[in-house]
Amino acid sequence: MMQIAIIDYGLGNLRSVMKGLEKAGAHAAITCDAHEIAAADGLVLPGVGAFHEGMDQLGPLKDLIIESTRDVPLLGICLGMQMLMETSEEHGIHQGLGLVPGRVTRFPRVYGFKVPHMGWNSLAIEQPDNPLLSGLGPAEYVYFVHSYYADTLPEYTLTSTRYICPFASAVQNGNAYGVQFHPEKSGAVGLRMLENFIGMI
Repeated sequence: MMQIAIIDYGLGNLRSVMKGLEKAGAHAAITCDAHEIAAADGLVLPGVGAFHEGMDQLGPLKDLIIESTRDVPLLGICLGMQMLMETSEEHGIHQGLGLVPGRVTRFPRVYGFKVPHMGWNSLAIEQPDNPLLSGLGPAEYVYFVHSYYADTLPEYTLTSTRYICPFASAVQNGNAYGVQFHPEKSGAVGLRMLENFIGMI
């Protein structure tokens, strides 16, 4: 049976992610065991919190995740997506996993806009043929909670969203996929994206 490993490194809403994956039809397990992660058919890297804390908490799993993603698909969610990038400026400059070229930066201060960006916002589909986006319409709404965003090139940007400035709300490089929003909290659209991810495994 196909097995998805939800990587447990001490940060993130792991149970809700697991429920979302199970609703989408996957057999998923929350684990920090290197052998289980290495044997999985797909990986999910969730996360809520600060970038440097996430990278520190990953510890020895960093190299395993990078190595595993050469062979199996990985989906980073929220902080998990940001950790796919090369660097973040949150609380100083910190190194990420480097699976997707780009950096994580804070939303600029603009009068009338609150940070964090919290609530429902739309997705502009930048790469409509990408399998992660199969079945989505041109302006689907998903649920966000974040103060920092991924700044990357158009070739890695699957969807973009505008809040204060345009930003990459879903990214891909090779087997590494990431979504800044929470698919497990995004109703039918989020469920469809989880189903699409499962279908790539």
